[in-house]
Amino acid sequence: MNVRDMIASHIKNVPPSGIRKYFDLINEMDNVISLGIGEPDFITPWSIREEGIFSLEKGYTNYSSNAGAIELRREICRYMERRFDLTYSPDNEVLVTVGGSEAIDAAIRALINKGDEIVIPEPSFVAYKGCALFSGAVPVPLRLKSENQFRLKRKDLEDTVTERTKIIIIAYPNNPTGAIMQYDDYRELVDFLKDRKIMIISDELYAELTYTGEHVSIANFEEIKDRTIVVNGLSKAYAMTGWRIGYVCGHRDIIEQMKKIHQYAIMCAPTTAQYAATEALKNGDDEVASMVAEYNRRRRLVLNGFRDIGMDCFEPFGAFYVFPDIRKTGMTSDEFCERLLVEEKVLMVPGSAFGDCGEGFVRATYATSMDNLTEAIKRTGRFIERVK
Repeated sequence: MNVRDMIASHIKNVPPSGIRKYFDLINEMDNVISLGIGEPDFITPWSIREEGIFSLEKGYTNYSSNAGAIELRREICRYMERRFDLTYSPDNEVLVTVGGSEAIDAAIRALINKGDEIVIPEPSFVAYKGCALFSGAVPVPLRLKSENQFRLKRKDLEDTVTERTKIIIIAYPNNPTGAIMQYDDYRELVDFLKDRKIMIISDELYAELTYTGEHVSIANFEEIKDRTIVVNGLSKAYAMTGWRIGYVCGHRDIIEQMKKIHQYAIMCAPTTAQYAATEALKNGDDEVASMVAEYNRRRRLVLNGFRDIGMDCFEPFGAFYVFPDIRKTGMTSDEFCERLLVEEKVLMVPGSAFGDCGEGFVRATYATSMDNLTEAIKRTGRFIERVK
């Protein structure tokens, strides 16, 4: 018997992440500067770590409520209102998850019937398509345009939505492009969506990492708030990737169904991490502001540095990525990244890993030190000069 024949076809046919092979390659190399991993290089602030340690010392190691500790859910609601002017009830409109990825998966599974369509604006976070396929949905890519700074436009949405569309995933600030959406951008989308039976998953994990003005959520529009599921978490803004704490806010009827999936599959998010997260949301604003200021300094260095060496790059105003255009080199994204890694030991990620429309671009993160960024720009400049 061939064991592979026993694997579910809808799982077997999903390709692995296009990012992973590059991370495997750097494990075999020395002196590599990685601009590939979307993870803060900061250590979780001490007061947050201390709270986690204290919870262990006190023996707080039991399961929490399935939805998450009520103290954390209350703090999430205070945070969402304080930072983004969004009001939710901690009793039935918040679910604490194992990172933002679980929240996305549970939201999709709670809504999808087999064959429903999910519109995924691309380039996008690699998990969206996988979660759609795992649920039996049909992922429908919507090609974002560099000339629009990768913002989602109403006309493109109108051309993509069909009578089978069940969900639209909106993710701003965006991974991998660093693009943001502003109030007027959302206003156009809301005018189109408000009378349609379509749910919105708004992935706002990078909300705090906005470098111009204030972050705007599509959930800020009352006429569409009940149909918007807001996904957020502490991984990026609070440098808490390994703690695996995310959360989702939305209408109580949706949260109730997501909680059932969470109950059977997960039980609850890690208790120690929940205590740390409560401290982070309660007292971490200054730490976040300090990290965001440093990211912004690095953002300007990388943007100007890439432009100086001849890489076309629009200005990203969110997250911690730049998405330069490498088409004039004549190489594919994959070829560019592989040669840059082998020849100059700089790791970037091909834009094609984030959807077909990412071809011709590469993603570089500036979640690393200024020294590393300066050296990476120097090495990339040598490479560009050699291949142009």
